[in-house]
Amino acid sequence: MHLTMNTKERERLKVMHRIANNELTIANAARSLSVSERQMYRILLRYHDEGDAGIIHKSRGIPSPHRTETHIRKQVTDVFRQKYRDYGATLFAEKLEEHHQIILSSRTITRILKSEHLYVPLRYRKPHRKKRDRRACIGELVQFDGSDHKWFEGRGAECCLLVAIDDASNRVMLRFAPSESTESVLSFWRAYCTAYGIPCAIYTDHGSVYYDSKGITEYQRAMDDVNVECMYAHSPQAKGRVERSNRTHQDRLLKALREHNISTIEQANHFLETSYQQLHNARFAATQAIQDIHRTADGIDLDAVFCFRTTRCVNNDFTITLNSQFIQLNNGDTPLPPPRSKVCVKRYLDGTLHILWNNYELNFTLLNHKPIKQPRLPMKPKPNHPWRSKWINPTVKTKDSVEIFKTNSLSS
Repeated sequence: MHLTMNTKERERLKVMHRIANNELTIANAARSLSVSERQMYRILLRYHDEGDAGIIHKSRGIPSPHRTETHIRKQVTDVFRQKYRDYGATLFAEKLEEHHQIILSSRTITRILKSEHLYVPLRYRKPHRKKRDRRACIGELVQFDGSDHKWFEGRGAECCLLVAIDDASNRVMLRFAPSESTESVLSFWRAYCTAYGIPCAIYTDHGSVYYDSKGITEYQRAMDDVNVECMYAHSPQAKGRVERSNRTHQDRLLKALREHNISTIEQANHFLETSYQQLHNARFAATQAIQDIHRTADGIDLDAVFCFRTTRCVNNDFTITLNSQFIQLNNGDTPLPPPRSKVCVKRYLDGTLHILWNNYELNFTLLNHKPIKQPRLPMKPKPNHPWRSKWINPTVKTKDSVEIFKTNSLSS
């Protein structure tokens, strides 16, 4: 009879032989095998009854009572091959429970997929930076970034996902935009301040929308108006929380858009607002025991803050130019600014123009052509003008000097 034993069982068999030869006491044998004396008596009794076979574990060769049944394992692998081949184990477990009524843990699914050589783990790099502690309050720091990706997988035009994640709670706000432009960023933060309030600081990269070494950007100007600190990261790892959030959405959100057959920015934003964002925050955000220190936006004209602002000089005919467009300032309830003075021109996100002078809004008319210059009437010089009497002593410019000049001419 051939018996197959592992290392642990072979060591126990050696101890049994030493006990049989009176080389070890049962207490010392239990100590050498790291078991209790009670368990040692059980092992010894089974060894006397069955011989060497009594050392072998009784569950060897018997399927585990906690194993996943074969037909469920086959169903899981078939569904994975058909619809979820690029899903991770955690997200795949959620989809199995939601759509196929199969409740399995992500670890069980990982073992099933590994047994069929279907599991491809993520390759994590070794961390090389010191981990920064989270902020203590909600709204103390918000990390912001844009994620350019093929979100619609060829079903629609390429776009950018704007992501803001709270550093303390992991709560996210998401919006799709055609690109990470100044207008898209201003529109996003106007919606954020309306929904949650005004944060203390915002952490971004050094993109041209957010930072300009030669001047101030529209984003910086708007944040300065609402007293928000602009912070800038010198590497992607510095704002790793929003970068990891981007990777999560590139997996979960991409597949959710595919499942709902969404192919436009309008449909995607509606899906974010009504479904995805709430479900994501409910699963990953922790806002219960954390204080919110967002400042309220009540009493602040957010349209006038998150807009495009510039200054223009008033011409002599009370016109200004903006993007090769002539604008005529009109009389209204407020007086017109004098020529050569500066006026503030604001273009709101809805496209409307607002012109202000000394915090008063002016009436204006957009002109289709360059204003016609009014001709100036000729001025007739006075009789004693130096142009008329060029022979008069330039230091004396009176009527008496003209009479003296005439008298001298006659006498000569």
